[in-house]
Amino acid sequence: GGGGHAPVGRAGGLKMTTQILIAGFGGQGVLFAGKFLAYKGLSEGREVSWLPSYGPEMRGGTANCSVILSDEPVGSPIVAKPDVLMAMNLPSFDKYESSVVPGGYVFVDSTLIARKAQRTDIKAFYIPATKMAADAGTPTLANMIIVGKMMKETGAVSLEGLEATMKKFVPAKHADLVDANMNAIMAGYNYAD
Repeated sequence: GGGGHAPVGRAGGLKMTTQILIAGFGGQGVLFAGKFLAYKGLSEGREVSWLPSYGPEMRGGTANCSVILSDEPVGSPIVAKPDVLMAMNLPSFDKYESSVVPGGYVFVDSTLIARKAQRTDIKAFYIPATKMAADAGTPTLANMIIVGKMMKETGAVSLEGLEATMKKFVPAKHADLVDANMNAIMAGYNYAD
């Protein structure tokens, strides 16, 4: 075993393992958002897993990814009962709302999803991410706006070292997108719903 030091709780009071499910249409950057969270978790010394899953029809079909951030080795990479659900479209919200653990978090793109959560035992946040992204001139970055809000509310990963992580994460040929991604995360982080 390791040292006997007590585990330190994270901001937002989430347990030592955070299971995140990000779901939406193919093309909404669902997998990119999940990969970023996994990469950021790694940079913070967490154990991580990232598992993409595609519906049968990729374009316009559903895409989702499971991300697990933990302080101990991850057993199964599949997230069946998410602590955090990020729903980018209505079919995803309809499909997965019931699977969120009681006390869990739901982040909804309210530009595309008109309804509110039906459950009262989860914390739901509504972010008009698609509209915010379009207004900012970065229509493809609604995903990162939601990531920013999720980071703020759950503390699953921190803002610390964000720029360094983003510079490593964004492919060199798209280096111009580092600032846009950072701005999108900060827009979500600072959004008050």
